[in-house]
Amino acid sequence: MNTLAKGLSYLFHPLLIPTGLFGLLAIYFPPALYPIKMETQQHFVLFVGVITFLLPAVNLFFFRQFGVIKSFSMASREERIKPFLFITILYMAGTFMVYYKTHFGLQDNVFKLLLIINALVLVSFFITLVYKASIHSLAISGVLGILLPLTKAAEDGSLFMPFLIALLVAGTIMSARLQLNAHTPRQILVGGIAGFTTAFTGMLILF
Repeated sequence: MNTLAKGLSYLFHPLLIPTGLFGLLAIYFPPALYPIKMETQQHFVLFVGVITFLLPAVNLFFFRQFGVIKSFSMASREERIKPFLFITILYMAGTFMVYYKTHFGLQDNVFKLLLIINALVLVSFFITLVYKASIHSLAISGVLGILLPLTKAAEDGSLFMPFLIALLVAGTIMSARLQLNAHTPRQILVGGIAGFTTAFTGMLILF
């Protein structure tokens, strides 16, 4: 069971969640990524993967090499603060780059989604300053907070099954983190509430 739980934790690592979310929307609900044209949305998803996963992962590797963190799991709250701060800066810099290069604004769906993801990362950092919440739980619950309003907006029902699958995945990931004793039930709950509340509120305000 632990091997499966570890595999799920890696497969649905928080740094992979933004890429997965944008990839899902590109496949099932392309209007959510307006004004990016359908034929270029895959390239945008790749760009998101570089900014939100590859660059942070490389920096975590260097943090590990220089002893800033003891392991990639970052078991203690204190150990997470510097990497989380750096990741927050990277995400914000990536969003600014998108704004500067494309001139997307608050009227554009894709920029709104990037802002919500930035808010989730920022909330993760601020929570970590005082409490070790489950970031796996926060990230996947953030996806649910984004997908729920979009599911209602997709009148053709194209996001209904993806939302149900995401809900199932969320429960599975939370169970996996408990199985590994990586978090207590309270830490899972705090992460879940923080992620869903942040994302859902962002969707209500921006959309």
